[in-house]
Amino acid sequence: MSHSHKLVIKRSSVSRPPTPTPTPDANKDHQDQKPSLQEINTKFIESGEKERLKELLRERLIECGWRDEMKALCRAFTRKKGRNNVTVDDLVHVITPKGRASVPDSVKAELLHKIRTFLASNAA
Repeated sequence: MSHSHKLVIKRSSVSRPPTPTPTPDANKDHQDQKPSLQEINTKFIESGEKERLKELLRERLIECGWRDEMKALCRAFTRKKGRNNVTVDDLVHVITPKGRASVPDSVKAELLHKIRTFLASNAA
């Protein structure tokens, strides 16, 4: 339960950047200012780039066998604990750190490159 509480705390901290939201008019007057994180995130979503990158990530993780590896870890954990004794929260808690740590560097690098390209073309 405390795990989900921490997640809520993280999400609420992400909401803090909108505090300077009353200044979009000032941003329009000062074209040399960089767009806010919120403005960039909005463009990222509205342009469809976020969905494209999520789909690319899915494809790459399937291609490299990561998805099958995570399925196998889930099945092994479920067999060990007993099918009726495992919740989705249990699986998320146990598998998430392993999953994050095992994403291939090449996949991370490709996504990072695409994000930087997007930022370079939209931050101007």
